[in-house]
Amino acid sequence: MTARALRVGVAPCARRYGSRLAPSSFSQRKHLATTQDAPYPSAEAIESRTPPYSKLLTRFKKVRQVLGPNRHLTLAEKILYSHLDDVEESLLTNTSNGANIRGNANLKLKPDRVAMQDASAQMALLQFMSCGLGSTAVPASIHCDHMIVGEKGADTDLPASIQGNKEVFDFLESAGKKYGIEFWPPGAGIIHQSVLENYSAPGLMMLGTDSHTPNAGGLGAIAIGVGGADAVDALVDAPWELKAPKVLGVCLDGELSGWASPKDVIMYLAGKLTVRGGTGYIIEYFGPGVDTLSCTGMATICNMGAEVGATTSLFPFSPGHIPYLQATHRGSIAAKAAELAVMAEGRNILRPDAKAEYDQVVNINLSTLEPHINGPFTPDLSTPLSKFSDLVAEKNWPTTFSSGLIGSCTNSSYADMTRAESLVKQATAAGLTPKADFFITPGSEQVRATLDRDDTLSTFESAGGIVLANACGPCIGQWKRTDGVQKGDENAIFTSYNRNFPGRNDGNRATMNFLASPELVTALSYAGSTTFNPMTDSIPTPDGTQFRFKPPQGQDLPSAGFARGNAEFLPTPGVPDPTTEVKVSPTSDRLALLEPFPPFPNHELKGLRVLYKVKGQCTTDTISAAGPWLKYKGHLPNIAENTLIGAINGETGETNVAYDLDGKTSGIPDLAKRWKAQGKEWIVVAEHNYGEGSAREHAALQPRYLGGRIILAKSFARIHETNLKKQGVVPLTFANEGDYDKIKACDEVESVGLQDVLHNASDGQVELIFSREGKETVRVQTKHTLSSGQCGFIIAGSALNLLAIKGREMKEELR
Repeated sequence: MTARALRVGVAPCARRYGSRLAPSSFSQRKHLATTQDAPYPSAEAIESRTPPYSKLLTRFKKVRQVLGPNRHLTLAEKILYSHLDDVEESLLTNTSNGANIRGNANLKLKPDRVAMQDASAQMALLQFMSCGLGSTAVPASIHCDHMIVGEKGADTDLPASIQGNKEVFDFLESAGKKYGIEFWPPGAGIIHQSVLENYSAPGLMMLGTDSHTPNAGGLGAIAIGVGGADAVDALVDAPWELKAPKVLGVCLDGELSGWASPKDVIMYLAGKLTVRGGTGYIIEYFGPGVDTLSCTGMATICNMGAEVGATTSLFPFSPGHIPYLQATHRGSIAAKAAELAVMAEGRNILRPDAKAEYDQVVNINLSTLEPHINGPFTPDLSTPLSKFSDLVAEKNWPTTFSSGLIGSCTNSSYADMTRAESLVKQATAAGLTPKADFFITPGSEQVRATLDRDDTLSTFESAGGIVLANACGPCIGQWKRTDGVQKGDENAIFTSYNRNFPGRNDGNRATMNFLASPELVTALSYAGSTTFNPMTDSIPTPDGTQFRFKPPQGQDLPSAGFARGNAEFLPTPGVPDPTTEVKVSPTSDRLALLEPFPPFPNHELKGLRVLYKVKGQCTTDTISAAGPWLKYKGHLPNIAENTLIGAINGETGETNVAYDLDGKTSGIPDLAKRWKAQGKEWIVVAEHNYGEGSAREHAALQPRYLGGRIILAKSFARIHETNLKKQGVVPLTFANEGDYDKIKACDEVESVGLQDVLHNASDGQVELIFSREGKETVRVQTKHTLSSGQCGFIIAGSALNLLAIKGREMKEELR
């Protein structure tokens, strides 16, 4: 779709965001909160957060009837199939009558809930608004966590970020109030931690507009990261389509001890699978080791499953879930889930069948698992701690590092923080202070307030640590460094984050981000050395003795229960108020309403040009950078100015340098805009795993807006491939990867067979003919994964266009 100026004259919302959380009120208490208990969630709120178990059991009974009583199902299959819109249509079509569902069936699903973070919620809501509905079809929530910059500490950073993003937060809050979407204000916490504490539950199915939505799988939910257009499907009660994933089983045995942590489970697995190894799979954990893990530890493992490309990850209902649900005021859900978990296998939707078969199985012995460090520049470069110092020497990586950062959506639980605290106390008693800058990010107001009450935060601060706001901050590029490191300066940081692509954290592609557990990052910060091994090495103390850390210890849950913190950070009610007018600024450069993209032409594509041939890794950060660009997430023309600016030219090795037909150079967005103005549409040619990383639909919207028609790659990341289809861009892969080498920028391209595929929903092959200077150079055979429904998206111009057409047809039928 395209963007147009906002309508003038939209009235302010009934309760302005500024009056709700005025910056002047933030100085009333340190860390922006109190630890007074607020009222527990109401009975109505708990009911809306409880999965519809009766409905799911009824649907699962139908699944058993269709597949037969002797069909053994994994947990992932049970939860997915219990959310099918039409059981027979999804399970029996193109599956040899149900015999080969995984990898073949197109599942049409009805999720229970949608969660959106503030950066992606803008475009999702702008798309939802264009559908003309008065409320969402399923419960939904908005979480303001991505647009808060980390620099000096929460007391300074949060008010400044609120003021700088006020018009966006006003828009989100007023839209939430109008359509009945719970709105969690900035400072309330990171989306995935808030979801775990409030919404995730065993058996739930949820869509989230962020790639780390699978975090909720730690509490037994099927939670899938999607683009905003996919979220709109659920919000308007349209079936959401998913190619039935295969299931990768991970059998856990033994029990973690010492320095090993849940983070090391997924760090080790990422090294085995690589960033593409989980594509097309759900990762399902099972085995006796499951029952030894805490709920938040399981969430950490599921969260980082996104780094191997998995559709999602999940754990079965386990003993660790009950105390966590009770501690987060959801004892009634725990009781219902416990009843379901002991049902006979034929009716049980919270545990896999005993004879369930997995497409692959990986075995991990927790008792022998060693701490790992992953990176730099990719989350799957996994190295055991005992071998890391040798690798630093071999690769000539920096031996000192500037910053240690713990927290984020991956590792900011009470258990994570108290384990790190135990190390800080040890070092402080020995007279040591961190040699690297030390930043701490609590995951939610609930955790922050509890850590404040229990003096954990004061322990960090007394040691020189800086406590940042309850938000994403440095993890997603919202980090204003004050240590003198400039762009281009090679340096190392250690973080407990989940992702470490070049330039992601500070905009400096030379910054090496090494991923590790919070406790390992904490210990290394005291040494200030990348080669330090706290299991074997010592640190000199001021009195001349040698200090060695003892293994960290912490608590899974606070013994005094969670403190609720500042009531101002609780969400607005999820009750629609049709009298609310969505608040936008008529002169905004941050928000722009949307116009539909034109439909696909009724003929083969001719005269396309290769805009750019991308070399190597091309993430969604590469295609649509975050950091300072986050402020334009609701303004398509403005954010399109960053399109592919991180892409490396496959012919010259230059970054963001494109060549026009006359040889003149420009940035990629400038060339795309120039060609769009000239009426030239284009394609991008790329290598493997194109679009890996965040569930950033802007990486699909922007190329479409600038005239992109086809992306031809060696392979795609799952979420991004779907996002392209939703926005009307055709994703194709090379049948012969060697053809990549035969293509050059500015080549002219013609499609053959594309119309047949789109209009006949066929499995036919699409051929692309490349020509140079009027002469044919290569005919490229391609493959595609377009379903009949996705062909409809392309033909209509976008998925949203198709929804609008169906909505108008339904209104006509009702007249």
